[in-house]
Amino acid sequence: MTLLQFGDEGARRIERVYATPDVVAQRREVLELLRPVPGEEVLDVGSGPGFLLRSIAEAVGPAGFVRGLDPSAAMNAMARARCADVDWVGVDEGGAEALPYAACSFDAVVSTQVYEYVADVAGALVEVRRVLRPGGRVVVLDTDWDSVIWHAADRELHRRVMAAWEEHLVDPRLPRTLPGLLERAGFRVTDRRLIPVFNPEYAEDTYSAGTIDTIGAFVTGRQGLGEDDVARWAADLRSRGTDYLFSLNRYCFVASATGEPP
Repeated sequence: MTLLQFGDEGARRIERVYATPDVVAQRREVLELLRPVPGEEVLDVGSGPGFLLRSIAEAVGPAGFVRGLDPSAAMNAMARARCADVDWVGVDEGGAEALPYAACSFDAVVSTQVYEYVADVAGALVEVRRVLRPGGRVVVLDTDWDSVIWHAADRELHRRVMAAWEEHLVDPRLPRTLPGLLERAGFRVTDRRLIPVFNPEYAEDTYSAGTIDTIGAFVTGRQGLGEDDVARWAADLRSRGTDYLFSLNRYCFVASATGEPP
């Protein structure tokens, strides 16, 4: 399994995508489900370039504290810069499998687009339960990549590109099993939300347009896809104009901790 590696260039690509109105709207909905309040201590697992981290910090205020955790040094540099003027934010380097925090450290944990990359999701969610205080809550969002609809002229080439793209994930269909995984880790699922991304025409400032380059960079050389194949695939999508159509479903689960932490 080969996962995406976020060096400086890759991190900048992701930052641009995360700044699109599509992802801004998603982040707003996740924040509403998390419901951070002044004085709370919150952990963002997979904090990336720090957009959500910053929003949570503004909600909890200086009486609270927010920590971001990400394995990418490039992402963490962006997050630290984005939150540089907020004293109650800390950013740490590390992964979801072993959270570097003491038991019962946080009132809430949030994680968006992370667990589909994790081999031991069950163990990672037990880690979330461990660091949460009694009655704490978690908000988890991941994508089911079978939900993607993308209008492409060459359907076979598009199928090959998307099949190669799935190689960057451990589980491209994780949302189907997340509720059960959460319950077995010591949570009670209290809310489930569908958060779609819908781009009915091609525009540069959209999630799908920004993702074309990320996908192209990853799939080149995989499953027999050469640079010419990937360039042809990308050029076709960008030429669709008003015939362009992209949609994808993301699934968000809210859960509360039950019993005593492990």
